[in-house]
Amino acid sequence: MLREMCKSKIHGATVTGTKLHYSGSVQIDRAVLDAANILPYEKVQIVNLNNGSRIDTYAIPAKRKSGTFCLLGPAARTAQVGDRVHVLCYALAEEDKAANWMCSVVTLDEKNRIAKRK
Repeated sequence: MLREMCKSKIHGATVTGTKLHYSGSVQIDRAVLDAANILPYEKVQIVNLNNGSRIDTYAIPAKRKSGTFCLLGPAARTAQVGDRVHVLCYALAEEDKAANWMCSVVTLDEKNRIAKRK
């Protein structure tokens, strides 16, 4: 049996921009993606702490250490600049590996700089 596990989490990102007229996705600082072990174009779920919305999209790398977290396309309707969000990324694991699974967690400060890694 395969289990769907949380592979990576970006905790407490601050939305820095929204661009409705774009094909869709989320732009995230490349340094943050790397720290969280999320690849460009990998599927992510964004959970908005301000309004409770949950959306699935994919990550696009923004300039390294830019602090960028910008929702693009239809995702732009789910948040406002300044909203706090979590980003979750999942993976399938075999039953024996799931029992000892470790999730990469990156906590950000209010300027989307890495404050803590687990």
